[in-house]
Amino acid sequence: MRILLILGILILAIAAALAMVGLREDPPKKEIVQQDPLVDVMVLETMTANFAVRSQGTVQPRTETILSAEVSGTISSISPKFIAGGVFQANEVLMRIDPTNYKVAVDQADALVLQRQIEYDGAKKLKSQGYRAEAEFASAAAALASAKAEQVRAKRNLERTFIRLPYEGIVRSKDSDLGQFVSPGTRLGVTFATDFAEVRLPLTDLDLAFVSLPDAKDLAESGGADGPDVVLSAVRKGQTTEWRGQMVRTEGVVDEKSRVTYAVARIDDPYRLHSDGSALPMGTFVTASIDGESVSDVFRVQNSAIRGASQLLFVTDENKLHIRNVDVIRKDSEYSYFRGAKEGERIVTSALETPIEGMTIRTAEDDPEIPSQVATTDSGDEQ
Repeated sequence: MRILLILGILILAIAAALAMVGLREDPPKKEIVQQDPLVDVMVLETMTANFAVRSQGTVQPRTETILSAEVSGTISSISPKFIAGGVFQANEVLMRIDPTNYKVAVDQADALVLQRQIEYDGAKKLKSQGYRAEAEFASAAAALASAKAEQVRAKRNLERTFIRLPYEGIVRSKDSDLGQFVSPGTRLGVTFATDFAEVRLPLTDLDLAFVSLPDAKDLAESGGADGPDVVLSAVRKGQTTEWRGQMVRTEGVVDEKSRVTYAVARIDDPYRLHSDGSALPMGTFVTASIDGESVSDVFRVQNSAIRGASQLLFVTDENKLHIRNVDVIRKDSEYSYFRGAKEGERIVTSALETPIEGMTIRTAEDDPEIPSQVATTDSGDEQ
């Protein structure tokens, strides 16, 4: 009896639940609306850009000399400036080789010239009186000329005992010292000039299209040519420092391995011996920004707007998407500069996951409830 009562209660509960479900109204159905993707657009405007060509290189001396002894002897004196880092003036004596033997040789040469001169004068007088043959006079003249040549050689060797250079510079290394015996060819040290320094800057073929550099013809016709200005920068004493220079030439060949052309920048008085400012030591690695040429009638967009190498998403008047390649002429860290479009055309600047040719899109200016993000280009220079 109890079991039947329990089963009856369960049956009544299930029936009540089914009745309640049947009495519930269905929820209202909403119509699904497919919305076109919303994008930010930018109206293209032409501009004139001044492109800065960037490169990097190492500061090198204009002139570097390996000093070698030209005569043999013992080093008898050395200038206190002849040390690594020592600064010397043009024609200043840096080192002296013992001149004793060479002074003796000059005295002997002077005496021999005097003797040969007397013999020549006597032969000439006797020849004019008819007492000497032409051959004897010629022999005396030859002996005098030989003595004078030996005199020049002796004086030149004496001069070579002075070690000096025709430029103001700095000693890079000292390889010989006081009391050392040297022979011709012995290395004494290395020095370099400080009037100006040079930096070899590698430039690609595309870089050369935007910078006007002196070529071989300019150098052949004028012996030198002034190129564009260049700003060199490096970290010195924990701070970024800049130096202004000038491009003076290219090396005239294309590197077979890297396919770049080396241009040369010149910096006057790099050690600031005759001017104010921070010194630029040899061997410093610098970055260079070369003043480029102005290019007109180009467009500029942020790099994020470029798809792939040169593809832009254009928006037609009917808000249809048109995918088109443009001619990207240059890029920097922020912008791309290109041709192949018309002023007033609109392009997509926001990310579009799967763009399809001809698809309909919405722009911020078409929907008043959405803040407009339309941007236009500003004329300016590439930094």
